[in-house]
Amino acid sequence: MFNLILFGPPGSGKGTQSEKLIAKYGLKHLSTGDLLRSEISRQTALGMEARKVMDKGELVPDEVVIGMISSSIDQNEMSKGFLFDGFPRTAAQAEALDKLLDLKNSPIAVMLALEVSEEELVTRLVKRGETSGRSDDTNESIIRARIAEYHKKTTAVADYYRQFDKVTLIKGEGSIEDIFNSLCKEIDERIAE
Repeated sequence: MFNLILFGPPGSGKGTQSEKLIAKYGLKHLSTGDLLRSEISRQTALGMEARKVMDKGELVPDEVVIGMISSSIDQNEMSKGFLFDGFPRTAAQAEALDKLLDLKNSPIAVMLALEVSEEELVTRLVKRGETSGRSDDTNESIIRARIAEYHKKTTAVADYYRQFDKVTLIKGEGSIEDIFNSLCKEIDERIAE
């Protein structure tokens, strides 16, 4: 099983590249937001626990999210691997994820981080906001705050995986195909190891 984490700030092209990577490598997309919504709609025990917390306006505890990830992995045992999107967001979550994946004998192979200049991100997001209807993509100061928050939170996750030599920075500017080819080159090298 090949597991990877795809990181990138808002507007880095993570969604576009995730779709292409999932199609090429047969990976299962694992988005914690999607997992939460699914567990809640199916009214599972974890989903009901998460809903109680979310209804209070609080963040869902890491152990609940890890439980949902564990459940999803168990339901997809025949998958070639998982692409983690939006998780982990803290070093504590990264440690918890690693412990879970070690138990399942299926560690994270690599964390690929798309690097895009702040000016390019702002340009992309404002352009996306013109057609997406997302109000958080139309205000430049909100966009810059989201980018700063991303960098503040994810630096610790990258530092955590750097100690295991699992972080690769990918230039996230250029054509969609060039960026995709750079991502594939890194994945292919790790698969071949």
